[in-house]
Amino acid sequence: MTAFDLLAEWPVQNVAAAAITPTGDVLYHGDTSAVFALASVTKLLTAAAVHLAIEEGSIELDDLVGERGASVADLLAHASGLAPNGTVLDDPGRRRIYSNAGYEQLAAAVETATEIPFHTYLQEGLLDPLAMTSTALTSSPAFGAESNVEDLVRFVQGLPSLLDSSTVASMTTEYLPELIGVLPGYGRQAPNPWGLGPEIRGHKRPHWMGESQSPATWGHFGQAGTFVWVDPASHLACVVLTDQPFDEWAKPRWPAFSDALRAELLALS
Repeated sequence: MTAFDLLAEWPVQNVAAAAITPTGDVLYHGDTSAVFALASVTKLLTAAAVHLAIEEGSIELDDLVGERGASVADLLAHASGLAPNGTVLDDPGRRRIYSNAGYEQLAAAVETATEIPFHTYLQEGLLDPLAMTSTALTSSPAFGAESNVEDLVRFVQGLPSLLDSSTVASMTTEYLPELIGVLPGYGRQAPNPWGLGPEIRGHKRPHWMGESQSPATWGHFGQAGTFVWVDPASHLACVVLTDQPFDEWAKPRWPAFSDALRAELLALS
């Protein structure tokens, strides 16, 4: 029995997955060309586009967005004090408050600075160069993209060629690591580390990435039943897309699968 066999036991109608090994080989499962709603995995794409705008000099991490003093970095790392719907809950830099509205503000800031509609900027700056031909931003830059497993593998493998290595390092390093906050679906985490876009595994318990991934592992999950994680310590990565919204069913199954997959791939390497 392989780790991929565990996916057959999930209460979902459709599931597709991929694992990237330390040698860069990719193992696939299911219909990897099938397109799924990404939900908040969209934020990984949006964050990459924001970092591209930073590299191009259109915006900077310490630029303030709006009148409250929240920086681009604060918004990327959910440290702006904004609730998911944009309600102000705290001053910037005090708590980790997961915010869709923050990502919508980021996209608007890029759009204003570049004078290019954000969905066009994402398409021309990220999706086209990485040949992500099945990916599209159809609504909110916080949760409105759709894609398939093959394209997300291209994203994970292509990010180091799209962005400078220092940018990728900054993007995937904890920002204000001491901040406490609620991890959606998992409750209060103290601390609740986050990068400038991706969530950082850290030492959170419980956690959707599993127990065996390194603290440096980064990624994101989506309410649509989707997740991506990348462990730079072991050079492993995983993409899983389903059509069953995240709920109690996923909490034991996602980490069990990721832990089994990690053990299997490291045993083969």
